[in-house]
Amino acid sequence: MSEAVKSIVLIGVGGQGTILVSNVLTSALVAAGYDVKMSEIHGMAQRGGSVSTQIRYGQKVYSPLIGAGEADLLLAFERMEAVRGAAYLKEDALIIVNDYAIVPPPVASGKASYPDNCIEALSNKFKVISFNAARVAEELGNSRVMNVVLLGAMAEVLQLDSLDWDTALKENVPELFIETNQKAFKRGRELARSEEKAYEA
Repeated sequence: MSEAVKSIVLIGVGGQGTILVSNVLTSALVAAGYDVKMSEIHGMAQRGGSVSTQIRYGQKVYSPLIGAGEADLLLAFERMEAVRGAAYLKEDALIIVNDYAIVPPPVASGKASYPDNCIEALSNKFKVISFNAARVAEELGNSRVMNVVLLGAMAEVLQLDSLDWDTALKENVPELFIETNQKAFKRGRELARSEEKAYEA
């Protein structure tokens, strides 16, 4: 087990399953013997509002809170939320971002505009792995597993191969949907692996 404490911020929009991913990750880490601290949820948890959680894990973790410039990884469930969460990141941090947009009410009403080139702008400062997890989930036959596709990608880049992900999923996902979620997790890992290779090429 690594002694260094890892700090992760997960950020998305209410209804995207951010909290489920946090719970699965925490379950898997605790079962593997890590000391894990997860912060309270920030923002509006109802559908449409911004939701974020902070998770820190290692041999010994003293605080759950992640300040500006302290996170090793940002998992963003939506493009604009990636921009919103970037302030938490260290200079050499990694972002996994769902290349997907949810238009907020001010944009839909014409009172504001959705910023273009979010991912390109973030790529100028951080290492970014991006793909459309929503499309992948639809290809798997269930749009709701988009979050677990992203979880698989995060597990891959953090090299958490030894964790018992199947058990963690079974503890947090209804039995009826286990198989689809397992496929989504595997697909996310494959996508992250191919994106990392492309990044290094």
